[in-house]
Amino acid sequence: MSTADTRKRLIDGAIETIREQGIAGTSARTIARAAGTHQSLVFYHFGSVHELLEEACLTATRARVAPFVRHLDQVTNLRQLLDLGRRLHVEEQSLGNVTVLAQLLAGAQADPRLATATAAALQLWIEPIERTLHRVLSRSVLDEFLDISGLARAVCAGFIGLELFEGIEPAGANSALEALSRLALLLDVVEDLGAIQTRALRHKLRASRAQG
Repeated sequence: MSTADTRKRLIDGAIETIREQGIAGTSARTIARAAGTHQSLVFYHFGSVHELLEEACLTATRARVAPFVRHLDQVTNLRQLLDLGRRLHVEEQSLGNVTVLAQLLAGAQADPRLATATAAALQLWIEPIERTLHRVLSRSVLDEFLDISGLARAVCAGFIGLELFEGIEPAGANSALEALSRLALLLDVVEDLGAIQTRALRHKLRASRAQG
């Protein structure tokens, strides 16, 4: 077996172990068992379980982000972005990736190295969403009033929270997604305002910002 094949099996084994046994049950032994290899290969190829988990986190995220980015390129408004997010949400649930993400986030709370890797993985989601929001909202009446960078992070944080929330209260998570859809519809209505109403809205928003 080639080095690349062994590394892939170990990475896949790490993800499977986190999914099945949680971060607390993840060790060189359990990863090697899932990968069908000897645990010494964990240290030979990655140096430590920590480094394997970091690589697994980033590799798994890159694999999920790539097809998502291709769809993002076709998004032209916020409603389409939310619809795409919903489809991704369903896929992530069916693949068990929500469980993996929850475990990594939980482990990162008390582990600075895992926190760094998890943050880097989240950034892989944030960057394409931020680019899409810039493109979609660049001509919006609200463009000058929005912090796109912050909004991209809020979108990612919101969907992560919803994915975790759905495991506890599916109806509540669906209600939250419906609320986001209604907000996107409201923005569509704002974008359809005539020139006079648009100027009035901008004036009021600027005045509110100045007072705030």
